[in-house]
Amino acid sequence: MSRSKKYPTPDVNLVHPSIRAEELTRVANDALDRFSGQFDDLEKAIGMLMLGDYVGWKVLIMVHNKRTIRKYEEILGIKVREFFPEEGPVAMRSVGYEMAIKLGNFWKAVSGDIAIENRRDLSQ
Repeated sequence: MSRSKKYPTPDVNLVHPSIRAEELTRVANDALDRFSGQFDDLEKAIGMLMLGDYVGWKVLIMVHNKRTIRKYEEILGIKVREFFPEEGPVAMRSVGYEMAIKLGNFWKAVSGDIAIENRRDLSQ
């Protein structure tokens, strides 16, 4: 069974009800107002903002290094671990996250002490 069938993408209103959608829009608008720098950094930070509720902060820190997370947090004016759920509804579609959970030591996988091939892949 494919991961997308096992962990289907939920309806947008379940992940981003109107109050949350307004909050996401506010964060994106504030970031755009304050931002000065490379356009692609802003674009990537807003992409992380939109996907964070779907995958959760654990997947985000699995696929991005600390420096990138800090950069995006600064651009968006948020703290990833406070702003997003620990695990989102499609977190297990992340190859690296699923393996880290199966191995039983998430933080060693994040730090690289346990090597996980394709840890940044999101699979169908």
